[in-house]
Amino acid sequence: MSTLSEQIKRRRTFAIISHPDAGKTTLTEKFLLYGGAIQLAGSVKGKKTARHAVSDWMEIEKQRGISVTSSVMQFEYDGYCINILDTPGHQDFSEDTYRTLMAADSAVMVIDAAKGIEPQTRKLFKVCAMRDIPIFTFINKLDREARNPFDLLEELEQEFGIGTYPINWPIGCGVDFKGVFDREKREILAFNEFHNGQNKLKTIQCDITDTERLDELLGPYQRASLVDDIELLDGASYEFDLEKIRHGKLSPVFFGSALTNFGVETFLENFLKMTTPPLPRRCEEGEIDPFDEDFSAFVFKIQANMNKNHRDRIAFMRICSGKFEKDTEYLHVQQGKKIKLSQPQQMLAENREIISEAYAGDIIGVFDPGIFSIGDTICAPKSKVRFEGIPTFAPEHFAAIEQVDTLKRKQFVKGITQIAQEGAIQIFTEPGGGMERVIVGVVGVLQFEVLEYRLKNEYNVAIRREDLPYSYIRWLADPAVEPKSLNLTSDTKWVQDLKGNNLLIFVSEWNIQWAKDKNEGLQLMDFNRG
Repeated sequence: MSTLSEQIKRRRTFAIISHPDAGKTTLTEKFLLYGGAIQLAGSVKGKKTARHAVSDWMEIEKQRGISVTSSVMQFEYDGYCINILDTPGHQDFSEDTYRTLMAADSAVMVIDAAKGIEPQTRKLFKVCAMRDIPIFTFINKLDREARNPFDLLEELEQEFGIGTYPINWPIGCGVDFKGVFDREKREILAFNEFHNGQNKLKTIQCDITDTERLDELLGPYQRASLVDDIELLDGASYEFDLEKIRHGKLSPVFFGSALTNFGVETFLENFLKMTTPPLPRRCEEGEIDPFDEDFSAFVFKIQANMNKNHRDRIAFMRICSGKFEKDTEYLHVQQGKKIKLSQPQQMLAENREIISEAYAGDIIGVFDPGIFSIGDTICAPKSKVRFEGIPTFAPEHFAAIEQVDTLKRKQFVKGITQIAQEGAIQIFTEPGGGMERVIVGVVGVLQFEVLEYRLKNEYNVAIRREDLPYSYIRWLADPAVEPKSLNLTSDTKWVQDLKGNNLLIFVSEWNIQWAKDKNEGLQLMDFNRG
C-alpha cells in the first residue's frame, strides 16, 4: 500500500501549449499510446482512419480539426501517474488555455520546425514565465522541410529570454531526415518513416569519432555536418542545469516528428525525469504544501454537456494538497458550506471513470449542480484556505444576440447562462431590458461561432447575432455613480452584468479618455480581475 507521500511524488501534471497546427494534439495522442490509454492514435485530419483525436471531444472540434476547449487526460507510464492538460492552440481560446496553465506544474511547448515561434506561443509562454514553471520544448515535424535548428534555438532564446539545452540534435530534415543524435548517450536514433508509429525504435550505438560507421549510416556530407554541429553545441551552448530547468530559466529542447512517432518516447522518458512532482500553490494564507495531509483544490474549468445523454455540468478541479476521498464532506469556501463532491471522476477526454480517491497533482471532475465558479476553493473543513483567484480576461469583441423563436426563451437563458459560467463568454444586458436580447463579450471572435453552434446543438435554440463595434470595457469604480447622469459619446454604451454591476463599453481608447475628461472625478477600472 503506497503512502500519501509516495503517491504524490509519482504525479506529473503538465499542459501542452502551441500555435494551431504545430502538432500538439498529435503529440498528446502518442503519449496516450505509450501509456496504453488508447490502442490507436487518431489524427485530427487523418485519412487512414475515421477516428478523430481522442482529446477533441466536442463535435465542432471534430468538424473543424481544431481544439476549442481544454481536455484533461490521465494515464500511467513507467511508474508515473501523468495528468495531461491539452489546450486549444487558437488565440481566440487563449482564456481557456490561460486558466488551464494555472492548473499545471510544467508546460510542453510544441513548435513547428518550419515556422518557429508564432504569436500564440509567445503569449502563452509569458503566462508560464509569470508562474515560474518549467518549459520543455518539442520541435516537431522534422520529417518535413525545416528551418536551421541553430536559428530555431536562437529565436527561442531571444524571444523568451531563456537558455536552451538541446537533449538531442536532428540529422537533416524532410526527405533527408536521418534521425537524431542523443547528446547524453552519444548515440544515434535512426528515423524510419515506415514503422507507422507502432514500433519502439532501436538506437544505433555509434561514437561521433567513428567516421567509417557514420559515413555508412549518414553519408559523408551529413556526417561532417553532424560532427561540426555537435562540436559547436558542446563548446558553445548553455550547460545542463536541472535547477534552472525547474524554474523556467532553461528549456530542454527535443527534435522529432509526432506524426511518425519519432522522438516521442525519448521525449517522454527525459521529461518525466526532469520535471517536478506537484508544486506548492499560493493562497491568501501563504503557500500550501502538496504533501500536507489536508485535502485542498481549486476549480479551474467548468464544462456543460460533456455527456449528450445526461446534459450535465462538470467542474474540473486541480488537487493542490493531500488526498481526495469519495463521500467525504469538504468545505466550499466561497459559499461557506460543507458539501460532498458528487460523482468524482477522472477523464480520458470524454470517457470517464468514477473514482474513490485522488491525490495532489491530479485533476478530477465533479458534478456541478450550479454552485461552482471558476477560481473557487474546496478544502478540508478545518483548513479554510482560499486560493488566489484566476484573473478574467477583458472581452475585446461584442455582439447582441437573441433567440429566433421567442417561445424558446427558457432554453436560451439557460444555454447562455451555463456557457457563460464556463468562462468562455461574458454576458451583459442593457438596463431595463430583459434576457430576450443580451450582449455577449468574448476574447476571440471564434467564440461566437462556438456559442452559436452549442446553443443550436445542445439547447436546440437558433439565434440571431448582430456584431457591435465596441472593443473596450470598464467598470464604474463607484457603485453610487448613476450612469444615466454621465456625459458620454453616442458610441459609448452602458451595460450591466448579471449581478447588476454597471459597466461601460467603448469603441476606442479615445472614447474612454473623453468620458474621463467630461465627467470630473469619474473613475473607471480595468476589467481583468481575480
